Amino acid sequence: MACQCNNEECFIELDKFIEERNLTGESSLIQVLHQAQHLFGYLPRNLQVYVAKKLNIPIAKVYGVVTFYTFFSETPRGENVIQVCLGTGCFVKGADKVMLSFESELEIKQGETTADNQFTLSAVRCVGACGLAPVVIINEKVYGHVQSEDVKGILENYIVGEITTQTA
Repeated sequence: MACQCNNEECFIELDKFIEERNLTGESSLIQVLHQAQHLFGYLPRNLQVYVAKKLNIPIAKVYGVVTFYTFFSETPRGENVIQVCLGTGCFVKGADKVMLSFESELEIKQGETTADNQFTLSAVRCVGACGLAPVVIINEKVYGHVQSEDVKGILENYIVGEITTQTA
């Protein structure tokens, strides 16, 4: 997820990214935030202020974008980010039970990260894959038709570090 660098190196990399592309103003904000999160792993307040200054835009605009889009995070995320779709289509087909199973297996609530920083659990609204409902996305892998009894097996793939090619 985040690059293996210290903060100073990450700031240098972010500056280079902005300068090489001549990015300025609000039109560049999402692109810069995406790169900043890639480099740092999340977008803490001081990094948001830094981006605002670099792009010459109000911090309120940066904060508004960071808090509006679920892709962005203000807190560190685990190595594996689990997103359970709770949109209407998924909810009707039992996504709430799937979420409860993840919470039980991981011993955390949605929005939290496990103590070992292996997993972050979050709810998202409609991922646009209603035909696969209920849908779970872990990192970039999509699991369709997930039922609560599938959760333990899905997690085992990540706990042992093996991601299988099967679809749930």
